[in-house]
Amino acid sequence: MEIFTSLEPWTIVQMGVAALCIYIYIMLVTRIAGKRTFAKMTSFDFAVTIAMGSILADAVNKPVSSLMPAFVSLALLAFLQVLFAKILSSSDKVENLATNTPILLMKDGEIFEKNLNKALVSRADLMGKLREANVLQLSEVRAVVFETTGDISVLHTTENTELEEVIMEDVSN
Repeated sequence: MEIFTSLEPWTIVQMGVAALCIYIYIMLVTRIAGKRTFAKMTSFDFAVTIAMGSILADAVNKPVSSLMPAFVSLALLAFLQVLFAKILSSSDKVENLATNTPILLMKDGEIFEKNLNKALVSRADLMGKLREANVLQLSEVRAVVFETTGDISVLHTTENTELEEVIMEDVSN
């Protein structure tokens, strides 16, 4: 099979040099643009991170072509990411328009079926997340939130601790 053909030694050297250059470049871009460049704060951040990963993989796997398109593409995406983050942080209207709102899936032991459907989360997925969080009883759950990134946060305690309102202020019921 052709998929298992060996690489020429020179190609391996080129891939190694490309990987080293890309690695150093990622460190530089992250240092200049900030940690948000590869953060998963919103679904948009996640999509940009995947796009950057694809560009990086192409640059390392196809070292015979120039690394400059990868460098330029990464720099542009990092710049747009920083610009987008600055715009989001300076305008509530833009943030509301451009990002998803966290959705409350469960509060004080009560499951919100309507919100599960809205978030396209099955009851089985919810129970799986509760098990991952070591919840033993639904009454332990203070809140379960479907975050803007698609992650599910489980806030729980075995004590009678109240949930501070500030933690839930951007979550839609």
